[in-house]
Amino acid sequence: MVSPDVVRTVVGIIGNVISLILFLSPVPTFVRIWKKGSVEQYSPAPYLATLANCMVWALYGLPIVHPHSILVVTINGSAIFIELSYIILFLIYASDKKQRLKVLLGLLVELILMALLVLMVLTVAHTHERRSLIVGIVCILCNIMMYASPLAVMKLVITTKSVEFMPFCLSLFSFANGLAWFSFALIRFDIFLTIPNGLGLLFGSGQLILYATYYKNTKRLLAERKGRQVSLTEVVSDGDEPKKMGRTTQNGSAPHHGT
Repeated sequence: MVSPDVVRTVVGIIGNVISLILFLSPVPTFVRIWKKGSVEQYSPAPYLATLANCMVWALYGLPIVHPHSILVVTINGSAIFIELSYIILFLIYASDKKQRLKVLLGLLVELILMALLVLMVLTVAHTHERRSLIVGIVCILCNIMMYASPLAVMKLVITTKSVEFMPFCLSLFSFANGLAWFSFALIRFDIFLTIPNGLGLLFGSGQLILYATYYKNTKRLLAERKGRQVSLTEVVSDGDEPKKMGRTTQNGSAPHHGT
């Protein structure tokens, strides 16, 4: 019979793979930024928020805080490197000095707060239970703040009755990520992993339900939009043709002035 710890390890590895895919999903965006040499209208806020979240979770998974959670450290440690890479690229290609300064200040504030949290955990809390409690509460608060983005997207879908701006693959992997880490947290029950990943599973399920609900309507709306664009193009083309003919007649009848 397979022991619960082995099952937990396997689920944790699967969770690492799924989470890594999610963390790498903005790569096409930054390839575009690199090619254009500009961050355009992209916001650095999601990457700063994700970096803060991953730093806190990496701390939570350390043996000195919460033993037997090394798989939490591996994925969040990798994510810290990934998010820092995104932020550095943002700083390189941001043309607005004020925006660049805001990103640097945001990064500095996060690092200072993280250092204070580490210092407090190591000096004030002297047991794993107390350290897990302090860092775990901070982790839950960070995760709840990060869920503002999925909620905004879901509201947009309901308002527009269209899933055009809610990519299916991202929704699917968000659901799978929540499921993997929720299962991981239940096998060796961990309240601080259970709550945020339970919410992640709930929001992921909600996104998939919305996708199934509005998929056909989205196809209809996109088809109607494409039809209007084709009609508009035809009208513009028909409107330009007489003008072109008129200009040809005028050019043909105009006197030629030689030197």
